[in-house]
Amino acid sequence: MGAPVTLPLWLVVLLVALAAWALLALVLAPGVRWFLRRRLNKVITQVNARLHVGLPTFKLTRRQVLIDRLFHDPKVQAAAASWAAEQGEPLGEVWRRVDRYAREIVPGFNAYLYFRVGYALARAAARALYRVRIGHVDEAALGEVDPTASIVFVINHRSNMDYILVAFLAAERAALSYAVGEWARIWPLQQMVRAMGGYFVRRNSGDPLYRAVLARYVHMATEGGVIQAVFPEGGLTQDGRLRPPKLGLLDYMLKGFDGRDGEGRRDLVFIPVGLNYDRVLEDRTQLLALHPNAPRPGFAGTVLRASGFLMENLLLVATGRWHRLGYACVNFGTPISMRAYVRERGLHFPDLGDEQRRPEVARVGDRLMEAIGAVVPVLPVSLVATVLARNPGRQFSELELKAEAHALMAQLEARGAHLYIPRQDHDYAFGVGLRMLTLRRILRESGGLLHADPAQGEALAYYANAIAHLVPG
Repeated sequence: MGAPVTLPLWLVVLLVALAAWALLALVLAPGVRWFLRRRLNKVITQVNARLHVGLPTFKLTRRQVLIDRLFHDPKVQAAAASWAAEQGEPLGEVWRRVDRYAREIVPGFNAYLYFRVGYALARAAARALYRVRIGHVDEAALGEVDPTASIVFVINHRSNMDYILVAFLAAERAALSYAVGEWARIWPLQQMVRAMGGYFVRRNSGDPLYRAVLARYVHMATEGGVIQAVFPEGGLTQDGRLRPPKLGLLDYMLKGFDGRDGEGRRDLVFIPVGLNYDRVLEDRTQLLALHPNAPRPGFAGTVLRASGFLMENLLLVATGRWHRLGYACVNFGTPISMRAYVRERGLHFPDLGDEQRRPEVARVGDRLMEAIGAVVPVLPVSLVATVLARNPGRQFSELELKAEAHALMAQLEARGAHLYIPRQDHDYAFGVGLRMLTLRRILRESGGLLHADPAQGEALAYYANAIAHLVPG
């Protein structure tokens, strides 16, 4: 009975590995999950108490559950069956594609990452690069928004910093879910975007099956009260001007919107957001897009240019001559209730066919872009750039340029534009614009006179165009 038992080494290693796995799976893993779930629930409780609009149940639902709901949605299944019949593709293959599309689109929101990690990183990045400011906010109208409504922030798109800036500034009011393009589908950014509640969209996809899956997800999220942030222009502005709206996501939100009063029917509220920067990080890249035949720097050239930009700024920091990239300002306009809109126009979107619905959606898109344009902030660089762009080739004394800038400020204020005047000092605002354009070598001085560099005409127009729709003709 007491005789020793000899086991082969491979068996001992296997038994130890199995024991370690059992310890991990049955003891440690449940404890870690309990600890993380407890921390997460604590964060959710704190966040819901702080936010003006709490986190909806849909947003907190496990990702796999949402994928299953989307996959088994009757309209998605009908679209899959129709596609299989029309194209002669086996239904099993079509279902696999639907499952792949659903997994690609559906996010996996993590409240802890959003409010504890993402918020801190967004705040640090935004404040490191810009003097971040909230300008105009229609507090009275925002306070009247029904907290059970489906809220969509509609924003003009000037920079990829827009995602970070608006999420950071809106974090005290709501957790935003962005529609993000395919550019962000790289590791580890893809995982971070999903954890922040973002969902991926294939721009200009011609695949009707994909569009059917995307449409149903957007409808589910809107109906579930998820607070979304959408850039109606669909992409970054290339010349600085506001672009016409692209209507895909807007159509998905509106086509199933039932604006009648009744239990369980949410209002759909659009909040126009206007933002502007004294310097856009991608300005040169966007201007290059205006010349499709111009030579491109390629990957190596892009890396070299970015490295040069970084080294130049590090040198400025080391010598104490570095300035942040000016001001970045966000304005929140008056909410637009779709319930009030459809009642006013006698519409019921679910009853409209495609041909009837599209022009109505286009009207909504135009109204939203008009509302966004009205709250775009007038910042120092755009102000001075506008004066210079209106007087091509003219040489100014600093006093003349200041007088023109002050006259333009007065005109814009009289038209109801929202100027952000740093320190409430018009002279200081002019000085900021002057300094930033001089540092960018867009503005030159010769013989005591100031003039725009003719070689930088497109860059000057880019910043003037940010407020061109506000400037009197």
